[in-house]
Amino acid sequence: MSMGDREPQSDSWRASEHDTREGYQNWSGSLRFRPSRAVAPRSEEELAQIIGDASRQGRTVRPVGSMHSSTGIIATDDILVSLDHFRGVYSVDQKAHRAEVGAGTVLRDLGKRLSEIGLAMPNYGDVATQTIAGAIGTGTHGSGIDLYNLSMTLVGGSMVTGSGAIKTFSLESDPDLVRAMRVSFGTLGILTRIELQLEPDYQLHRQEWCTTFDAVFPRLCEFAAENRNFDLYWYPRSDEVKLRCLNPPGEGPDYSSFAWLAESRTGAPHEVIPKHSDLPDKFDEMEYAFAADAARDCLLAIRDRIRSRWRRTVCWRVLYRFVKADDTWLSEAHARETATISLHQNSSLPFRDYFADIEPIFQSHGGRPHWAKIHTMTGAQLGARYPMWRRFGQLRRELDPDGVLLTPYLRGLLAPQMEAAR
Repeated sequence: MSMGDREPQSDSWRASEHDTREGYQNWSGSLRFRPSRAVAPRSEEELAQIIGDASRQGRTVRPVGSMHSSTGIIATDDILVSLDHFRGVYSVDQKAHRAEVGAGTVLRDLGKRLSEIGLAMPNYGDVATQTIAGAIGTGTHGSGIDLYNLSMTLVGGSMVTGSGAIKTFSLESDPDLVRAMRVSFGTLGILTRIELQLEPDYQLHRQEWCTTFDAVFPRLCEFAAENRNFDLYWYPRSDEVKLRCLNPPGEGPDYSSFAWLAESRTGAPHEVIPKHSDLPDKFDEMEYAFAADAARDCLLAIRDRIRSRWRRTVCWRVLYRFVKADDTWLSEAHARETATISLHQNSSLPFRDYFADIEPIFQSHGGRPHWAKIHTMTGAQLGARYPMWRRFGQLRRELDPDGVLLTPYLRGLLAPQMEAAR
């Protein structure tokens, strides 16, 4: 793809309208909002017209995917845009292992379609109900010391900027734009087409081993190194853990000397990596990412706090995962090998006091919060943890000078960044 901007050709648009009277809520139900208008454009030109009109009228536009986010990045009281009409695989380059897909394509549907044409995503997170644009834009990740987050699959595409221009881009022609776009939660432009760097289709053998915390904690780095995908689930009430390991068939290590095998199955990555896409019980989540060395100490610190204060009320696991360092400007794993720690609580139970008690421990260990999961950090605090924070703000002002793509939450979060970019 070549780099370039173009203006929409139509003077009017006919995007389908959605009823907003009942409002919207996120996946867990912890976030509710009511936009003044909800539309689903059928083309880039219609989307560009919507944004252009909003800019002239002093209004704002917010894209929404599968509503899996728990922060205010998705909440708007103005125009909400669905990308339901931007779905599917548009083109494939088998030699380069690349495909151009619609930004609104749901991950599990994308996995099935890619497998049919002999390609696969390098990794997935626990949930595959997000759209590909939402997963990329918020830094969704799985686990593996040699595996990047999903944002790193973005190598080009097309978007509509905050001024209503349709812009195509590629890693080859504008690497800085791609590095900024990969985790930008819709604030640089609304993605419509996404070019993905993929892998030839492959199979994985998933094994889940159950044991105790003390049996595995000293060997966490060893376990991560000997598995393609590895994460740890710690269950506070029992102090037991589950090791989730995925490897090419026939290559997984045997942990039967200290653990018992709870699950063993083989399949395509979109079939065996995500496991919690259809849980009947929703949950709320807080996640922070750390330099890998700091994460171990943080895990011990929060384990002590949870066992002393929250063991009777916490019903869900704590999740420990690994992410490879990258050069994406606002990635949790920017410029450092990373481990993440996630708190979970059933959405029908109180969680805010629990999260509020643990969050200062996360922050004291240099954590960066997941952009789409519950946290309380401000833009001023976050700016100190992201070396490219100011440069991102400068680019944001270039592509959306009037802040058309900002929600009230995002405007507050990015205000220090925007001022620094002046």
